[in-house]
Amino acid sequence: MAIRIGQGFDVHAFTEGDHVMLGGVRIEHSQGLKAHSDGDVALHALSDALLGALAMGDIGHYFPDHDPRWKGADSAALLSTIMADIHAAGWRVGNVDLTLICQAPKIAPHVAAMRERIAALLEVDSGQVSVKATTTERLGFTGRGEGIAVQAVALLDNE
Repeated sequence: MAIRIGQGFDVHAFTEGDHVMLGGVRIEHSQGLKAHSDGDVALHALSDALLGALAMGDIGHYFPDHDPRWKGADSAALLSTIMADIHAAGWRVGNVDLTLICQAPKIAPHVAAMRERIAALLEVDSGQVSVKATTTERLGFTGRGEGIAVQAVALLDNE
């Protein structure tokens, strides 16, 4: 059996809105995230980690932001497309680990729902999905409440 590891990172700035999408879960918030798609920064970082594990480019390569087809796109649907390609190449997810970096919204109340949603999208058990959050102690753009950053790591093995 072979294994491959990939990492992803993504950032989105806050803008006007009444919710954010994080890990495939709608979270009520006083702002939204600026993006060409639905702005799910967690699924974007995860997509990059999965693609990176197989040297398949990045989410911008798969779904370029200059293409009007992806305007407002559901990031969960984009991730499902990537997963179909990963499975077609003979690989499956071993585990994933995401760290959400923000002052707000509070992530802890939504971690279980995010883990379940991501597990469903990856077709794995929720025990293979880690979602956690941290702040930057009010330092930097996330600390000033200007946006959200996410780091993700993915382990794939061949089927």
